[in-house]
Amino acid sequence: MSQPNVRVRRTRKLLREALVELIEERGFDRITVGEITSRAMVSRAAFYRNYRDKYHLVEQIFDEAMAELRGTVDGDARPSGERWVGFFEHVAAYRRLYGALLGRRGSPWFADRMRAALAAMTTEHFREDDPDQLAPSLLSAMFLQTITWWLEHGRDMPPREIAARSARLAAAVIAEANRV
Repeated sequence: MSQPNVRVRRTRKLLREALVELIEERGFDRITVGEITSRAMVSRAAFYRNYRDKYHLVEQIFDEAMAELRGTVDGDARPSGERWVGFFEHVAAYRRLYGALLGRRGSPWFADRMRAALAAMTTEHFREDDPDQLAPSLLSAMFLQTITWWLEHGRDMPPREIAARSARLAAAVIAEANRV
């Protein structure tokens, strides 16, 4: 699959940066496509050539972030705890984006999709006969809350430390869920 041309990539980058800035200032629900395009200094036509609406823009951001995150975590031969270091390094690299989209003024849709993606990423740790999938759901909520806490309060904590702390908590959830 070929990459979009430079102009398209630049336009998308400007729109995403504008979205993050506006979320930080006003909250996702209160911003409009017009405000996004004005902040990005691109036309509405350019916006609509790339996205259907602001929700589609967030969906594309999510899909790209998850693809990169899965590339960081999936197929990794390192032990599970070490894979979570890669996960938190990814979050740290995109701290502003995750902070805006998962913060108080962010997108509930993004948080829900992130929670579902995390649940899917953690199911390998649980028995297949778990009828209600409570444990993966709890673990994904825990990791999502860990991300938001870290972005809001633990700024000085390195990815390796937050990964180790959350991995210890996750291990307890996994062990309890897998008890026979």
